Amino acid sequence: MLLNVIEAGEGDRVAVLLHGMMGSAESWHRVVPLLVERGFRVLALDLPGHGLSARDPGLTIETAADAVVETLAQALPSALPPASTTSLDRCNRLAVALGHSFGATVLAAAAPRLDPGLAVYVDAALTLQGGHDRADLIAQYEHDRRARMSPTELRRLRPFYSVQDAAVEARAAERFDPATAASVSCGADGHWTAAPGSIVVRAEPSAWVADEDARRFEHDGVTVRSIPGAAHTVWYSHFEVFTAALPELFAPSLV
Repeated sequence: MLLNVIEAGEGDRVAVLLHGMMGSAESWHRVVPLLVERGFRVLALDLPGHGLSARDPGLTIETAADAVVETLAQALPSALPPASTTSLDRCNRLAVALGHSFGATVLAAAAPRLDPGLAVYVDAALTLQGGHDRADLIAQYEHDRRARMSPTELRRLRPFYSVQDAAVEARAAERFDPATAASVSCGADGHWTAAPGSIVVRAEPSAWVADEDARRFEHDGVTVRSIPGAAHTVWYSHFEVFTAALPELFAPSLV
């Protein structure tokens, strides 16, 4: 499956962005311009069942990762490692891959094949609890989707949203497919790892990355950076703090 891509910027340094559940490639609308200013070619993907990408009622984390790899292999043929070579054989490496929540878990599943210079996981423990009832989960997602389709209601529930933030997320909810999303959590439990040298940025406290998860990441050589008081979508609620927490991506010296 090829995914819808929103692309901005140009150059050899590529940054790939994967949104969270019920979001879309547009969810990164605050982040993309900063990365472009710092010399990145940015590709934000709509994951299956989101935005303008196709639906897949049999979706799993692994098949979502397959779709990401297939899409990027077509969009960036010189930036991904062929199966017969190592990253050292490449001239143009995928510089950064950043994923949030569901998108972070998909990134973790895809990362061994993408081999980014830096992987950043935002507020995700990279685990999945399976075994959910499909009909119940579809009904819950449909309820949540409808609750998020009003920009006015979104701003009431999330006062940190700008008018544009609310419009983007309401449009994402309108395009979201509950059946695709439900499929992800109807199978077995899942657990994925982050490579040493990766970064996890989490809200503090976080409903998704507990202190025990943070210790596990750090034990595995992953850097954990916490943002006190942040929402799950930390770049919406604490944009300046979020970007300051990732100087590898946003430091002015990169220009």
